[in-house]
Amino acid sequence: MTTQTESGDRSAARPTLHQKYVQRIEDLCRTDPGARTALRKGLRRGLDDVARTGGMHRLITPWMPRGPETAENEQRAYFTIAALIAAQPRYSFAAPESQDAVGEKGDGVSAPAPAADTGTTTVVTPAEQAATHRRSGGSLGSAFAHAVVQSPGREREMRLSTAESRLNLLTRQSVNGLHRHLPSSVGYLRDLDVPVDWARLLGDLIGWQTRSGRISRRWLQDFYWLCAQADRDNSAGADRQEAAAEEAAEGAAATPQ
Repeated sequence: MTTQTESGDRSAARPTLHQKYVQRIEDLCRTDPGARTALRKGLRRGLDDVARTGGMHRLITPWMPRGPETAENEQRAYFTIAALIAAQPRYSFAAPESQDAVGEKGDGVSAPAPAADTGTTTVVTPAEQAATHRRSGGSLGSAFAHAVVQSPGREREMRLSTAESRLNLLTRQSVNGLHRHLPSSVGYLRDLDVPVDWARLLGDLIGWQTRSGRISRRWLQDFYWLCAQADRDNSAGADRQEAAAEEAAEGAAATPQ
């Protein structure tokens, strides 16, 4: 009989297994162009479409928790995540130490962020964005929020209404529909250099069949909370600038001519 403690231990270990799997796929895509091509062919394909996904089994099956005995819904999640990772632009797989030298999209793709209480800006590289996003365990909803908050002023951007529409569409999907619609939405995020927490998304895909309502709620709440937080931060920053301008004007008026 499985004890509650044993069950809890397995649940606690699962995110680590997912992270190891994601790291494995990213390493393959970085070092083996043939593997990346094989994984990318599985995008929007079913498990039994052997003509397209046959090359994926050798790369993925050893990393599924129970090998061929892994439930089909779970297998599909592992295949979809691998294909989504492989479908990213090539510069996404540059080693962290060489991110600055990657030129497929131009050097120094960055997102300016206000530094605390200094009025200066800090350049955040895509690699640093991804690391921060993963440490925070960001859901797909938070990724869409980052796309809205970070993209204004860039060559490409995601409007709030676009993010809402895409996110709401995903939350209404069945398992089949989610696997079918994810590639376009995730591709849009990656085109904007918004990092996706692949391990978290893998867990959500595995759980969608039985917990889609709970997962959807978390995506939506993360999205609206982060967007609202950005609005609050922007308002606070504007207030500080206005107060500083008023103080400077008062100081100038008080200075003897």
